[in-house]
Parts: sequence; C-alpha cells; structure tokens
Amino acid sequence: MNISEFAEYAGVSKSAVSRYFNNGYLGDDKREKIEKAIEETGYSPSFSAQAIKTRVTKLVGVIIPKLSSESCARITEGISQVLYDYGYQILLVNTANDYNKEIEYLDLFRQNRVDGVIFLATIFTDVHRSLMNKMHIPVVVVGQQYKGFSCVCHDDYGAAYALAELMISKGAKRPAYIGVTDDDKAAGEARHNGFLKALSDNNIRLEKQYSAISEFNVDSGYKCAKKILSGNELPDCIFCATDNIAAEAMLFCCENGIKIPDDIMICGMGDSKIGAITSVPLTSARLHYKTAGIEAAQMLLNSIGRSSDVPKIMKLDYEIVERESTNRA
Repeated sequence: MNISEFAEYAGVSKSAVSRYFNNGYLGDDKREKIEKAIEETGYSPSFSAQAIKTRVTKLVGVIIPKLSSESCARITEGISQVLYDYGYQILLVNTANDYNKEIEYLDLFRQNRVDGVIFLATIFTDVHRSLMNKMHIPVVVVGQQYKGFSCVCHDDYGAAYALAELMISKGAKRPAYIGVTDDDKAAGEARHNGFLKALSDNNIRLEKQYSAISEFNVDSGYKCAKKILSGNELPDCIFCATDNIAAEAMLFCCENGIKIPDDIMICGMGDSKIGAITSVPLTSARLHYKTAGIEAAQMLLNSIGRSSDVPKIMKLDYEIVERESTNRA
C-alpha cells in the first residue's frame, strides 16, 4: 500500500499523512482517522524511517515518576552523562506517580519532535501499550521489563531473595513484609515474590498480620509498621521494598522502644543515602541506578535513526550491603 492508497483508505489527504508521520501539526479528527487506519492496515511508510534519520533534533524526552526520588536522580544523572557527551539535550518531565500524566507526556512526545524517549516506568496499563505502540521514535524503558520494547532493569527478585535469606540465616523465624502494590511489576511483584520464595525454601510462612502494602507517600511506611508492630507478638524481621519504607519503620521502632536488630531486624532496597543516616545503619540491596541511566541512554542512541530495531533486555546485578540493622549475633 502506497501513501496515496493509504490516504484514500483513511479518508484524509496525502499531506495529512505526511504530517502525521513527521510529527507535524494535525487536527485531532484527522489524527484519529489515520491512527484507526494504521491499526486496521498496519501501514508504515518507508519515508518515516528516513525522516527520523535526517531530521534529528538532538532532543530526548525523559519521563520520571518522582522528581524528589534519589533513584530517579541517579538514573537521570547517568542518562545526562551519556547524552550530553553526544550533543543531546533532555526534556525532563515529572509525573508525580500519576499514570494519567505518564499517558499525557508520552502523547506529548509522540506529537512533538524528539529523537527518542526514555521512560522510567512503574505501572503499565492497556492505554500505555496502545500509545507506546503508536510511537514512531525509539522508546527505552528503565526499571521494568516490557514486551516489545528495549529495557534496562534490575534483578529485584534476586535481591529480595538474598535479603530474606540473610535475615533467615541470622535466625529470623517470624518475618514481616512491607511492600508496594504488585501492579508495579519490579518494586512490587518481583520483590514480593523473591521474598516469599526465600521463605518457602526455608519452610517459613508469612502470617497475614505481618504483611502490609505502603502507598507512595511520606508517612505510609510508618503507618504500615505501626499496624504490623502493634500486636501481642512482634515479628523478628521486616523486609521493606524500599529504603524509604525501611526508614519509616525504623522511626516507629525507635519511638516505641523496639531495639534494632536485637528485637527486630530490618532491611530495605536501593542502598539510598537515607540508610546511612537512620538511627541504625540500614542493610540494603545496592541497585545500580546510575549505570541503568548510562545503559538506557546508550541503548537509545543505538536505536535512533534505525527503521527497525530488535528490542533488547539488560538486567543489572545487585550487591547486598550488610549494616547494623541486620547484624544480630
């Protein structure tokens, strides 16, 4: 199917089709007709790839979930380090963990000329999938594995398993878990499953009263710790899906006379700076966030200008950093 045939099928002019594939201005009605026709025919003109090759803007869109997050800052630092060396600038947008804003910014970058997008993802929906499939520029996902797209992710499962094993080796028999929603496949589901697998391999059960899910806000981890630690019998360790949650759990323990690690061991994930300034230094899994940014930027640069590119998955390793919060004799 050539461009004239496709334009006739879609019910628009050839110039409208050309503007669409070159990210030019186009009214919503014509854009919807063209996108509907693409879905029905699978049409993709050869000049689209050539346009990407020749009309380089040296701009890359970067979508992050939280501006104040240390992990996001470290990833962005890695991205910037690579892109600036190649003469690119980044357009950084913050979604504040609002999935609707993720959709909004993905669509913004789709309709406005950038050479590619790096997406620090948390939760994917069908709307994400539909919109990302319509992108005519390369997209690299950081922090999650997402079928059909190049990704740089962490071994969240393995790190969670190793941390649980560490506390079990120190004598833990009544574990607790404070995580985030399993809709987040990395920080939520993978870390949860890694923790549970370590328990299963050691014939230990996670009791319902010792499990809680934290929201992405300042005091939710504290409230979860209060819920878990207010019963008649305390757990002897808490796995926390993030260092921030762990810090809030440690604060509750400190305020309520619960000694760490003698009464309860606590660990987190991410090895962020907050773990070094908690009342008791925090054991954590070091995830290589800056490296993730560097690799994602390089992956994107390798994809820019290519008409087709096989998606690549890069899973980064972790290091367990043991500190006093699990240092039980």
